[in-house]
Amino acid sequence: MAPFTRRTRVAMVPDVEAERLGLAALLDTLDDHEWQVQSLCAGWTVRDVVAHLSLADREFTAMMLRAIRARDFDVANADMARERALQYTPAELVAQVRETAGQPRRLPMSGPLDPLTDILVHGQDIARPLGRERPMPIERVLPALRHMWKSFFYGTEKRFAGLRFVASDADWSAGDGPLEVRGPAGDLLLLSTGRRIGLDELTGDGVTEAVARLK
Repeated sequence: MAPFTRRTRVAMVPDVEAERLGLAALLDTLDDHEWQVQSLCAGWTVRDVVAHLSLADREFTAMMLRAIRARDFDVANADMARERALQYTPAELVAQVRETAGQPRRLPMSGPLDPLTDILVHGQDIARPLGRERPMPIERVLPALRHMWKSFFYGTEKRFAGLRFVASDADWSAGDGPLEVRGPAGDLLLLSTGRRIGLDELTGDGVTEAVARLK
């Protein structure tokens, strides 16, 4: 394989594929109204999030060029997702998610576990506002959590400095400090990525402080 492919290999590909296919199955059941519901991603509808997920293994060069021009990866990413959401029907977007579900490539400069983290979190971004149940298998959540806390891109360790996160359903903890945030690993992952959802499941004297640090 070419060096580009080696540099952009994806970790836990079967798990990433299973998560994408599982989400596609859920999306098949949505009605027209549900596609327009606001997701947990600020400013993104469910349709926008799915459009973003359909970009897996697509438009890598265009994404990087737009990010360079905008000098902001998040802005470029959001713009491309919204444009794609208008370009394709919901059924076409779901088909595209399925087509690339098992692709082992990832965006240059992203980490091997970013695709898994992305689909786990965005799956909840879609499911929870719709009141849909979407399990978060602990064997997938824990690698994503470990990745989040060490990722320079997310800055989780810096954001929550002085707080200790402890999973109530697995042998995992991260951070150090006098204040503790305890709860299910899946909800800790969502909090770690800036989501204000699942807070009712969290306990500890550090919860208020953790929420205050969210953007």
